[in-house]
Amino acid sequence: MSSRHTSSAFALLLPLAFLPSPLVGQNTPPPGRSCAAAEYHQFDFWIGRWDVTLPNDKRAGFNRIEPILGGCALRETWSGAGGSDGTSYNAYDASRRRWHQTWVDNQGNLLLLEGGFANGRMTLEGETLDSTGQARRQRIVWQQTSPGHVRQLWETSGDGGATWTTAFDGRYVKR
Repeated sequence: MSSRHTSSAFALLLPLAFLPSPLVGQNTPPPGRSCAAAEYHQFDFWIGRWDVTLPNDKRAGFNRIEPILGGCALRETWSGAGGSDGTSYNAYDASRRRWHQTWVDNQGNLLLLEGGFANGRMTLEGETLDSTGQARRQRIVWQQTSPGHVRQLWETSGDGGATWTTAFDGRYVKR
């Protein structure tokens, strides 16, 4: 084969080296296989499209909770009646046997919570700083009160948890 033909053949075959191989990734485990354990589904009672009211029946907003990433996490999309919007990501951390929530909203708030599921209740807690720099404990409890109904009780404490004040008491009704 002449060098001219060799160069032509090389020029034709070179692009093939950059094509994906059908063998690449064949040993990759199927997505979501490690999220099949029951612990990953302890918060599934919260999945759905919800109308949310306060105890006085005043409309608080609308919430959509959906499984994502092959069932390994839940995404919350909140739309408040007063114009607040927020999103949270909720996931079970098997290595620590804890649930985690990261919440962020359109008012610049960030809330990091951790906890677990016991006695039919998901309880997540964390700490924030108020406008004066004082630490405040945050505790949110979700509980299915009946099929298609969930209560979300958010409480705060400025004394390390000795006393609690209600920040939000939402009653969820599934659409």
